[in-house]
Amino acid sequence: MNEPDNMKTNIYIRLMLFLLSLVTAFHIGIILKLIPYDIAWGGRLKSDQEMFVFETISILTNLLLISVLFIKAGYLKVKVNKKVINAVLWIFFFLFILNTVGNILAKTTFEKMFAVLTLISAVFLWKILRKKDDEPQENRP
Repeated sequence: MNEPDNMKTNIYIRLMLFLLSLVTAFHIGIILKLIPYDIAWGGRLKSDQEMFVFETISILTNLLLISVLFIKAGYLKVKVNKKVINAVLWIFFFLFILNTVGNILAKTTFEKMFAVLTLISAVFLWKILRKKDDEPQENRP
């Protein structure tokens, strides 16, 4: 892959990491009750216990995606097959697409606005996944 393509991919990874950091901070704010939980999860959460479970899952999911992006970018040196990393990213891509639909159908206007964020995240992941790993196909054994 040529250098400009690699730089573009790293920009998309950095943008995703920035967005995920903001989203994680948002969910931490909900757990700390700095942000009311009735604006999250489509307005369907009915108790502090439900909120804690759902927000914990969301934070852990975001941390997983952050970790995978760190590995993909080479910021975190962990021996993981590139196909596994890409498969995880494809799963997240499809989850973001589904989440975009879910946000559009949410009860709260605030969460409906998150459809833009999830759609942007899906586009960024698409751009990251379209990057060719390693050398060109014709140079492989």
